Amino acid sequence: MEPFLSTMRPAGLNVAGGAHDSDGWQVDTPWHFHDMHQILYAFDGSVDVEDEHGSHRVPHQFAAWIPAHAVHRTRFQKVRSGSVFLSVDLFNESGDRLRVIHASALLRGMVAHAKRWPLGTLEDEDSRVFFQCMARLCPGWIADEVRLVLPSCRDARIEAAIASTRRSLATITLAELCNDVGMSERSLRRRFLRETGVSWEDYRRRLRVLEAITLLDKTTQTIGCIAAAVGYENQAAFARTFREAVGVGPSQYRKMKSR
Repeated sequence: MEPFLSTMRPAGLNVAGGAHDSDGWQVDTPWHFHDMHQILYAFDGSVDVEDEHGSHRVPHQFAAWIPAHAVHRTRFQKVRSGSVFLSVDLFNESGDRLRVIHASALLRGMVAHAKRWPLGTLEDEDSRVFFQCMARLCPGWIADEVRLVLPSCRDARIEAAIASTRRSLATITLAELCNDVGMSERSLRRRFLRETGVSWEDYRRRLRVLEAITLLDKTTQTIGCIAAAVGYENQAAFARTFREAVGVGPSQYRKMKSR
């Protein structure tokens, strides 16, 4: 299916920005792009956004930055969420790709505050200054990127390897995976890297971090139990890997939920 333009700028209105409230919605969009920049944030739970480079899980401590004209699709299930759309005329440092970024307290507060000015309403001085201020802050927010992308793949053998990895995430080894898909270790390594752009070990590491985020969000399991559940015998190694991917350790991430 060809991506289509989802026009967000109200017809006949030259506005600096506006909000779109998707609280409680169940969303699974087709491939599309916007004529405005978008900040998508889930106040609880998480959303999934996919672009040509892969799928991005965006938990509530992070936000998705989707520049105008970036083709993507979005999925989420009845979570409290919302978006701010900003005019392309406000700044030039938007980049050309989707990013997962840290959602500071300021960003979260401004997304929530922006709901008083839904897209389609007439702009006033307060709303114009507010969205201009957000645009001034965006370059710094965009630079604070988190690598939570799972690269996409269209190769049937590698898709089978990914499915097998997901099924046995906590315990699977490369040797077991090769046996599952009927490939030699050398062939699997080379093909996996060629098709996804990352090594199998790196892909597995990202999957484990994303699964850990889900468990931190949805359960009260101890950090040690979560580490074991996603495949780490050593809690310190798990915490180090989590921090490298997310920017904070698992204990700090969990504490941030209550803020």
